[in-house]
Amino acid sequence: MILASLARYYRRLAAENDDMGNPKVPPYGFSEEKIGWILVLDKEGRLKTAVPNLTADKKPQPKLMSVPRPEKRTSGIKPNFLWDKTAYALGVEANKNKAEAKEKPFTPSEKTFDAFKQYHLDLLQNSEDEGLQALCRFLQNWQPAYFAAENLPIEMLDANIAFSLEKPTALIHKREAAQTLWAGCLKSDEALEGLCLISGDTAPIARLHPAIKGVFGGQSSGGSIISFNKEAFASFGKEQGANAPVSEQSAFAYTTALNYLLRQRNQEANNHCLTIGDTSTVFWAEADDSTTAQAAEGFFAQVFTPPDDEQESAKIFNVLEQIGKGRPLQEIAPELSPNTRFYILGLAPNAARISVRFWLDTTFGQLAENLAQHWQDLALEPCAWKTPPSIWRLLLQTAVLGKSENISPVLAGEMTRAVICGTPYPLSLLSQLITRIRADGDVNGLRVAMMKAVLQRRFRKGFIEEGVPMSLNNESTNRAYLLGRLFAVLERIQYQALGELNAGIADRYYGSASAVPFSVFPRLLSGAKHHLSRLRKDKAGMAVNLDKDLGEIIAKLPETFPRHLSIDEQGRFAIGYYHQKQSYFAKKETAETIEN
Repeated sequence: MILASLARYYRRLAAENDDMGNPKVPPYGFSEEKIGWILVLDKEGRLKTAVPNLTADKKPQPKLMSVPRPEKRTSGIKPNFLWDKTAYALGVEANKNKAEAKEKPFTPSEKTFDAFKQYHLDLLQNSEDEGLQALCRFLQNWQPAYFAAENLPIEMLDANIAFSLEKPTALIHKREAAQTLWAGCLKSDEALEGLCLISGDTAPIARLHPAIKGVFGGQSSGGSIISFNKEAFASFGKEQGANAPVSEQSAFAYTTALNYLLRQRNQEANNHCLTIGDTSTVFWAEADDSTTAQAAEGFFAQVFTPPDDEQESAKIFNVLEQIGKGRPLQEIAPELSPNTRFYILGLAPNAARISVRFWLDTTFGQLAENLAQHWQDLALEPCAWKTPPSIWRLLLQTAVLGKSENISPVLAGEMTRAVICGTPYPLSLLSQLITRIRADGDVNGLRVAMMKAVLQRRFRKGFIEEGVPMSLNNESTNRAYLLGRLFAVLERIQYQALGELNAGIADRYYGSASAVPFSVFPRLLSGAKHHLSRLRKDKAGMAVNLDKDLGEIIAKLPETFPRHLSIDEQGRFAIGYYHQKQSYFAKKETAETIEN
């Protein structure tokens, strides 16, 4: 399913052009690679100049170029066709000895150059094309020592280089003769024919699949989803790719599409790749026309990473709100079709392999409902955010010191899966939030919203018997919720009586009050009596109101405080505490408004 969907996506991309008018993905047998330099040759094979092929960024990077697909170098020496690193194409590489590097910046790499030279002379010697002949003459005459003699820039070392004839734009690998020759090389592979599991056609089976690059945390050389490099992985005496037969063209299609998606992380505003924890999450749509598919992709990208502009963000989340209320998707946003197929794939590195963290194949209508439900589950009153938070922003609340590197990758994957699939949020999310609150004492809106979401979804799925209120519920008889409210009232009484303290009851007792109420609350209630008596002298009206709140909550609680609260109950405690505390802020704001 995954590979077949990617292969279909490749065919869609192949029919589309980018902003420069070029196909978005290369044709079969070619690959988008970072080419840093172009060596310009004359017709006699003499080197005219070396032209950088770099971006205009502060730190220039090699530009992507469509070139004949690279060889998969797991071991041994294998030259690429008409392009390669300087170690192959020029026989020089950067000196890895730092002590010598200043005086001797490069070292010869004769074995790789000899392989590159012989490979091309064997292939090109009978060609009559002047560009291919020029490259032959260059390779016949070139010596690695010439690198210094030609005053070639040191920055070129270890970069990928391509060749051109007379001018930088006349690339040799793009000449018709070169492409015809390369097509012949692709057909000449001694590949066994078999039934392709993706296309269903009988075709040459790929022994090794092209590398997948761009997975966050993975090897720079790329990794594989499908590989069989040890006997233990093989069956029935079959070797390598024959164990999961995929045709060479299908292998090229799915890897090219996936590399394209992974490359979009930093290239477009509406990209196709998000990094959540250690998981690179790519997504794409499939519809009758590309406009409908692009609309679905753009909408999803903005939901997952809300725009900074408040108006734009409000538009996106208004759609989700309307969906949550039961309005049809096409009625709210005509450009979005509920029948569009939508795919989400989560990938994580595992040495030279790539593991699939999650996979979703659904309709856009169902996905939109899942996203709408996520925001409904998170909803709090008063609202806990100005702009809707992304999943990453939510997960930061679980991290030590609020640093992204401290987010659990497993939790990030499970959270993402819950949001897009509509499944229960991981219970580890609830326990992690409770741990963070105990550690830093910060019972903020985002944390409470996530706790509420975990419990509310568990209620809807039938795992627990009682839901969670969105705002303060004075009628609730849930003991954990009441205890949280009671703790907020006690904190308010102390604050009104004594003012700001270096360490109030929330700083000193929140953790124990939410876990073992029996050991804490009697002492806190005793202290509240003294605080109330002091408050009656200075703020009689305030004392009456707080005493009333105290009495109403205690009346609903059992005669004895529970000895301990479960994880679920500790979550409800935090929600009750937050609701009650926010109600005092709301009353204060209302009073200030009336006075003004």
